[in-house]
Amino acid sequence: MRYLRILALIAAAASTNAAAEDGVVRMGTEGYYPPFEYFDSAGNLNGFDIDIGNALCDAMKVKCEWVSTDWDGIIPALNARKFDAILSSMAITTERAKVISFTAPYYFNPDRFVASKESGPKNALPADLKGLVVGTQSGTTEAAILKQYFPEVEVKLYPKLDDALLDLDNQRLDLVLASQFVLADWLAKDSGACCDFVGEAFGDDGMKGTGIAVRKDDEALLKRLNDALAEIQANGTYGKIRARYFKFDIMTQPKLAGEIFN
Repeated sequence: MRYLRILALIAAAASTNAAAEDGVVRMGTEGYYPPFEYFDSAGNLNGFDIDIGNALCDAMKVKCEWVSTDWDGIIPALNARKFDAILSSMAITTERAKVISFTAPYYFNPDRFVASKESGPKNALPADLKGLVVGTQSGTTEAAILKQYFPEVEVKLYPKLDDALLDLDNQRLDLVLASQFVLADWLAKDSGACCDFVGEAFGDDGMKGTGIAVRKDDEALLKRLNDALAEIQANGTYGKIRARYFKFDIMTQPKLAGEIFN
């Protein structure tokens, strides 16, 4: 029985490596994090992450196959070989790097609070938010920041950020903490007309940027992705994609949370 189990594991590993070698790389993403990834009216995935992934696949001369999965289970799904890489605006952290490997960063993603224009606080330091209700997505660095630096706020966690923003719009939350880039996209729409930024942008204390994740044992794919990332940055492809979504630099590291909240 043990021998058969070992053979099955070897076969699974071989089939995954063969998938990349046969010209297909399966990219795991959440799909509910505009403008980085979102579904259009036809049900197709679009966004900055998707365009970057497709450009990387072009550089590697492989086909991208996109797999949408819930954020809370995205790392276990990678390690269960449901796809080959995670390209879903995942922050590079020390804890995550214990179980998966990351490419070089492809952007830095500062956090920021949003609140009601009419009734929200005027600043977003821990003393300003005491007793308020703050929403964010579960399983994120934002959730960890709230736990560490805002012990006197009530934190509500949501499977999808869209649900937190809907509750903020309906006055069931006082603030939401999330990516500044994602929140800026929301604020520019009718659904975000209620609200505005509060406080300054900041990064997680262990911020090392946002990277593409692969399994620990997939060093070959990690190298191919890093080489492809360097290629699209050098040949201008990355810059053209960035300009479609952001009119500002996204490769500059912001102030860290500890610098602002301690």
